[in-house]
Amino acid sequence: MDAWHKAGHDAECEAIAVEKRKLGQSNLEVSAVGLGCNNFGGRTDFAGTKAVVHRALDLGVTLFDTADVYGEKGKSEEFLGEILRERRKDIVLATKFGMPMSSDARPRDASRAYIMKAVEASLKRLRTDWIDLYQVHRPDPKTPIEETMRALDNLVKQGKVRAIGCSNYSATELENAQDAAAREKVTALVTCQDEYSLLERDIERGLIPAMQTRGLSLLPFFPLASGLLTGKYRKNAEAPKGARLATSTHHASDFINERNWSLVDKLNAVATRTGHSMLELALGWLLAKPAIGSVIAGATRPEQIEQNVAAAARRPSPAVIAEIDAITK
Repeated sequence: MDAWHKAGHDAECEAIAVEKRKLGQSNLEVSAVGLGCNNFGGRTDFAGTKAVVHRALDLGVTLFDTADVYGEKGKSEEFLGEILRERRKDIVLATKFGMPMSSDARPRDASRAYIMKAVEASLKRLRTDWIDLYQVHRPDPKTPIEETMRALDNLVKQGKVRAIGCSNYSATELENAQDAAAREKVTALVTCQDEYSLLERDIERGLIPAMQTRGLSLLPFFPLASGLLTGKYRKNAEAPKGARLATSTHHASDFINERNWSLVDKLNAVATRTGHSMLELALGWLLAKPAIGSVIAGATRPEQIEQNVAAAARRPSPAVIAEIDAITK
């Protein structure tokens, strides 16, 4: 056993007591702060990925969320498979399928034939016998939802998958999936993954009420609005070198606008007055919401996962939560 794996067994001594939460109606229990693995194999090389994964494990983070397409189509899963090894059993490993893995593939595919191939490819890259949470990455309008749900149920019955979820579904698509599962008497979805933050609250209108009615958990992505809610960026100032909004024009155009700058200014004022960081406000607000299972925050350096775990443990008061809720409503 190498030094790090030995250290892993002693990690509890160092870990902040990370809150644990159940995912929907499943028996999966995860840390309230998860690790988004979309940078691995792309912006983050193998050594960098290893440093982040080791630190996350040391700190008690147990939800690792990836997808087959992350990291130039497969590298994120490959890196995790290579790094986790004996520690695989200590985490809840979530991945996704359905986005094109080759230039001639369908833009979205949740057909039975595709799912059966995709799961084997992910299991091989992840070097594991099972996936804890297997998620449809985006809805596939060409495949009947009954076909998708029956195929996923087969994987659960085979022991290759423990629970299933969806990502980027509308409220109607979620309800159709759950109704199909009930009709077919097959495994139902336990999680939804969607964009949700102080700056992006559209899913409160439809998806979140539908999830709460059906007893699902939300795994919010972009909880920090690609860094805009960490205090990393300043209006009319150059973005830090290597930061996502400096290197990705697609993300920059999504997040950087006058409305968001105005909200960030107001949130900064609350943070200064209350002695909280912007990160504490952003994570604390999300974790106070009833449907949240785990907040999926990406990290390219070990310090970022340390900051996320520490911030989540230092929750703002209900009064401060209510104030920032009203500002961004």
